[in-house]
Amino acid sequence: TSPFAWLRTRFYYLLIRLYFDQEFSIEEFKRGAKQAFSVVSKLLSQRKLDLLEELVSAEVLQVLKEKISLLPDSHRDALAADIDAIMYTTEGDVRIYYDDDGIKFVSILMCFWYLNGANLPDEVPGEAKVFQIVFGDENTKEKKHLLTANYEFQREFTEGAKPDWTITRIEHPRLLE
Repeated sequence: TSPFAWLRTRFYYLLIRLYFDQEFSIEEFKRGAKQAFSVVSKLLSQRKLDLLEELVSAEVLQVLKEKISLLPDSHRDALAADIDAIMYTTEGDVRIYYDDDGIKFVSILMCFWYLNGANLPDEVPGEAKVFQIVFGDENTKEKKHLLTANYEFQREFTEGAKPDWTITRIEHPRLLE
């Protein structure tokens, strides 16, 4: 990311700590987001969407129900990310906003890069290239794909609101389109 974006996100983290949650830690948030990403991606892959109701917003869940039913098995298998297969995690955009009723929200977009051994074609729709990594020697080759996903987490910070983060956007480029 650019130095300006890095400074901007750090400024937002400071605002979150000063005005919303004095205990907020981006490192702790990233650990929780990584774990949530792994759990949600596996449930998506297994078509267990009813178990996502407490984790994902109703709007996103409705869209996922439509998209998941149309996915080929190979794409659905590629959604699953084991926590140990997550190679890199970074935060994207951070937003603090108030709605018309004065309700306070914070949302943080997290970007994940993970390895998955699903049997994906070398070229996927839209002619986008999927990165492949081969492990082992000639006799024990194991091909894995380096895939990306973007999950946006949102929390309401209005007095009396539940202190839970909800996933309000799920993107698996080249898989969930």
